[in-house]
Amino acid sequence: MKDTPRKKRKYRKMESHVHDDDPMSIVANLFDVAMVFAVGLMVAVVSAYHLHELFSADELTMIKNPNEPGKMEIISKKGKEIKVQKMTKEMAQGQGMRLGTAYRLTDGKVVYIPEEEDQ
Repeated sequence: MKDTPRKKRKYRKMESHVHDDDPMSIVANLFDVAMVFAVGLMVAVVSAYHLHELFSADELTMIKNPNEPGKMEIISKKGKEIKVQKMTKEMAQGQGMRLGTAYRLTDGKVVYIPEEEDQ
C-alpha cells in the first residue's frame, strides 16, 4: 500500500514531538564531546612542548632553560622512572680537564674546536 500524504505528515509531526518532550536529549552526547575535546587538548600540549619522547621506552635526558641561570632543569628518564633536577652552581662545580673551546658565530651557531693532545 502506498502511504498517503496525510499519513506522512502525521508521522513527521509525531517525530518532532518526541524531541520536544525530552529536554535532556540535547545534551545526551555532551560527555562524549567533552572527552574528545580533553584528549585533543592533551595531544596538542604534548606535541607543542615536544614531550612525546617521555612516552617512548628509551632512556632520555632533556635540558630545560639552559641559558637562564638558576632556572635550568635536567629531566632524565630511565625505564618508567622520571627524575627532574634543578641545577645550582654547587651541582655544576667539579674538577676536570679542558677539552676545547666553543665559539658562538654571528648567525647563532656554536662551533666547538677540540684542543690537540700534546704527545
